[in-house]
Amino acid sequence: MKLGYCFPREIEDAKKRRIPLVIPAGTVEYHGPHCAYGCDTLIVEGLLERLSRSRPLVIAPCLWYGPSSYAVAGPEKGTIDVEYDRFEAHVSDILKSLIDGGWRNIYVLIHHQYEEENLLPMTLCFRKAAMKIVFEHLERTMGRGWWGENRNKDFYENLQRNDSPWNWIKVLPAMSREVQQATGYDHAGKYECSLLRALFPETVDLSRLAGDDSWFIQSAAESSIELGERMVELCLKDLSERIR
Repeated sequence: MKLGYCFPREIEDAKKRRIPLVIPAGTVEYHGPHCAYGCDTLIVEGLLERLSRSRPLVIAPCLWYGPSSYAVAGPEKGTIDVEYDRFEAHVSDILKSLIDGGWRNIYVLIHHQYEEENLLPMTLCFRKAAMKIVFEHLERTMGRGWWGENRNKDFYENLQRNDSPWNWIKVLPAMSREVQQATGYDHAGKYECSLLRALFPETVDLSRLAGDDSWFIQSAAESSIELGERMVELCLKDLSERIR
């Protein structure tokens, strides 16, 4: 179910049952002349929509305007970039509201700049905000020195339990390192176009490749819905194991 369409009764039930609340995170970024600007965001949304068919999920509204950077193209080509610190502050406000509201099983799903699960700026914004919010919540609700109290002497032994504070917010790649290595990973090329075509075929138009010699899009002509469906299958299998 989608958070924006829920009523209070359904939200409270989801919290009690620890149904995962997943936040799709993305960007508006140039992906060549043949791909929609929402490519990274749409891939996350499409995967979550498919995953929600087989298991309960609460899908939060997508955070579209993330720090895309101008590594591929500048604003003259339509990329919208958000400064890192301001983005982190925005994310912190959202996560704080969710934690204060009683959510304890939150996931952030990212496709943008997550090659080999490297911790690039957008992912770091979420991870830093998440840990900061959790620490602040523990100090605010349990008092300063909470960890040093005798009643919490088994804190580290219990970290693997689902109710560990370190598990309240997890930041995940839409494509894990293992999935990337099993298929491939690129920007607006063979692999990303295949994935996007499988999820939203109307957002890729290969006829628009003609006349553009940008190196990163040349393999897009080799993309296929069949390859994309295989990539979707692997992604969903991996996410089913990570999102619990």
